[in-house]
Amino acid sequence: MSNEDVATLEEELAAARAELEALRESTADRAARAAQLETQMAELRAELSAAREAHEGALSAANERAAALEERVRGAALRYRELVLRQSPELPEELVAGESIEEIEEALTRARETVAKVRGHIESEAQAGRVPVGAPARSGPDLSTLSADEKIRLGLEQRARS
Repeated sequence: MSNEDVATLEEELAAARAELEALRESTADRAARAAQLETQMAELRAELSAAREAHEGALSAANERAAALEERVRGAALRYRELVLRQSPELPEELVAGESIEEIEEALTRARETVAKVRGHIESEAQAGRVPVGAPARSGPDLSTLSADEKIRLGLEQRARS
C-alpha cells in the first residue's frame, strides 16, 4: 500500500469518525428531546385526567340538580291536577292524568269533552223518556190483531155492560 492509499484511508477514517460523532450527538439530542416529550406527555395526561374528573363531577352535580328539578315539576303538576279536580268535581279523576302540566292540560281538555258528550247523551235520553204531565189521551184498544170471533165477543161484552 502506498502513502497515498494510507492517507486516503486515514481521511476516510477521520470522515467516518466525524460522521459517527455527529450521529452520536444527533442520537443524544433526539433522546433528550424524546425524554422531554415523554415528560410533557405525562403532564398532559395528568391534566387530562384532572379535567375528566372535574367534568365528571360537574356532570354528576348537573344530573342531580336536573333530577331534583324534574321531581319538583312532577310535584307541581300533581298539585295542579288536584287543584283543577277540586274546582271541577264533575270531571272523573281517572280521566285526568299526566306527569307535566302540559300533559294534565291535554287530559283536562279530553275529560271536559268526554263529560260534555256524556252529559248531552244523558239529557237527550232524558228528553226522549219524559212523560207529559196529566192523563194520557184515551184511545180504544187496538182491534187490528184480533180475529173475527174475538171482535164479535168483545162487541157483545161491551153491549152487555152498557
